[in-house]
Amino acid sequence: MKTKTRPTLFSELGRRDLRTLLHPQKAIDRILTAAVRSTRADCGSFILINPNSGYLDIEASHGLSERAKRVKLRPGQGITGWVATTGKPLRTGDVRQEKRYVAISAKVRSEMAVPVEMRGQVVGLLNVDSTKVDAFSETDEARLVDMASEAAKWLELAWEIDQLRLKGRQLASLVNIAQMIISETNLDEILEQINVQTFRLMKTRVSSVFLLNEDGTELILRACHGGTKLYREKPNLSTEDSLLGSVVKRGKPIAVVDVGEEKRYVQSDIARKESLVSMLAVPLTFGEKTIGVLAIYTQQRHRFSNDEIKLLSTLADLSAVAIEKGRLLARVVDMEEKLRASERLSALGLLAAEIAHEIRNPLTVVQMLFHALVETLEMDETSKRDAELIGEKMRQMNRILDQVLSFARSSEPIKQPVYATQLIDDVFLLTRHKLQQQGIEVRSVVADGLPPLRADRSQIEQVLLNLILNAAQAMPSGGMLRLSATLEEIDRVPYIALAIRDNGSGMSAKQVEALFAPFLTTKDSGTGIGLAIVQKIMENHQAKVQVESKVGQGTKFKLLFPVNDPDETRGH
Repeated sequence: MKTKTRPTLFSELGRRDLRTLLHPQKAIDRILTAAVRSTRADCGSFILINPNSGYLDIEASHGLSERAKRVKLRPGQGITGWVATTGKPLRTGDVRQEKRYVAISAKVRSEMAVPVEMRGQVVGLLNVDSTKVDAFSETDEARLVDMASEAAKWLELAWEIDQLRLKGRQLASLVNIAQMIISETNLDEILEQINVQTFRLMKTRVSSVFLLNEDGTELILRACHGGTKLYREKPNLSTEDSLLGSVVKRGKPIAVVDVGEEKRYVQSDIARKESLVSMLAVPLTFGEKTIGVLAIYTQQRHRFSNDEIKLLSTLADLSAVAIEKGRLLARVVDMEEKLRASERLSALGLLAAEIAHEIRNPLTVVQMLFHALVETLEMDETSKRDAELIGEKMRQMNRILDQVLSFARSSEPIKQPVYATQLIDDVFLLTRHKLQQQGIEVRSVVADGLPPLRADRSQIEQVLLNLILNAAQAMPSGGMLRLSATLEEIDRVPYIALAIRDNGSGMSAKQVEALFAPFLTTKDSGTGIGLAIVQKIMENHQAKVQVESKVGQGTKFKLLFPVNDPDETRGH
């Protein structure tokens, strides 16, 4: 006599459907269909415990109404919640007599739920319902338990295969992304590609790249994908006080389930308006230096897995290499441009010197003859004014020739200790009358205990005179001129900073960018050589010039002289 065995999931599905078990969603649908058919239930559901939200999510249903599908219970709520918490099956002959039952359909009378366990942990439930009282027997319960046990094995296998498929797609995507990013040479294009590819690979709401400013105090949003204008124009983030700043300081990823509940997240208003909930941020690190942060946001609460963190970190490593490559190429192009400009300037300087000498000799003769002629002639008032104008224009030509020759000579500075207080006083003494005539108020501040700067006094006076006269020309109707001397530290290097600030007409960003190009002038008159001479003198002193200017808000020049003179350091 043959022993009657309970139907298994294998026998319920049939051999031809087994391939569907290797796809998670299809496997869940087939398992539920087999369970409902095997127990002769009227409806049923396959429920998984969401590790991010904690809710019991209905992954597949059979015969449930749309309203019932939307019901979300937590572990401990209802019959399914009790099973999820205890890990024990529960069969109820009449749900009206069961206090734990949460009604989702008025027609349901019997319910049976069994846990789906993987490696000793409940990950979901198989649940079937009937409109009849006492519809399910002990045999049905045992059958459903067996099917849930088999389902767990097949589902675990399907998930593992699906993970392998996903990792394969991710690996292929990373290879494509690496090729795409590395092939780009323009930094802006590189940043755009990083965001687009991250957005696609991680399937997020927003992807964004933040880069550190020069002194490492702020993170600047350089590019994003998925955000609105509000997000793109968000203020810079302090590395000291912001959550993304802690990614830079720690050099490690940070994952937040809900940025609205995170106290250190300083831009929660923007996040709320942009529907940004969960965040994962990883450092952009090149060598041992963190250069920025790659951050992604989801629209729903999401607990990022270790695999997701590793994936974004790998993408960040590729991105950091691409960013540094883009920066390096930009510097190479810039150096090539400077080299070509230097070569042109060198040739131009020689040509200018030759031309200046050729012009100066006949001009000197013309001036001598002109003055002699003027002294011997009797002229009316109109002729005198014309003669004075001619004389002034010849003197102006001489001054232009002096500037051209000075620019071409590139004399090396003779350095000596120069005290800022005396330097400023002497320069203001030379320009006092002109500034007073224009109604320009002068204020100067020199920090106490300032050490002397090592410089060629006459050359630095020339620099300050150039900048003060330029400031005066920018304030034809009067204004305020401020000059200060302070001690500053940049990248742990101490500098003596001389600053000249005016509240004149100011300049555009484009004008500032080309400010030191020879023969470029932003004024109605002048040769455009003055600031080129300023830069050349500062370079000869191994010093720096910084410019800040906005149209209508004035201009600030800052001259930075290293406290420890590079020439003396090399000499020792």
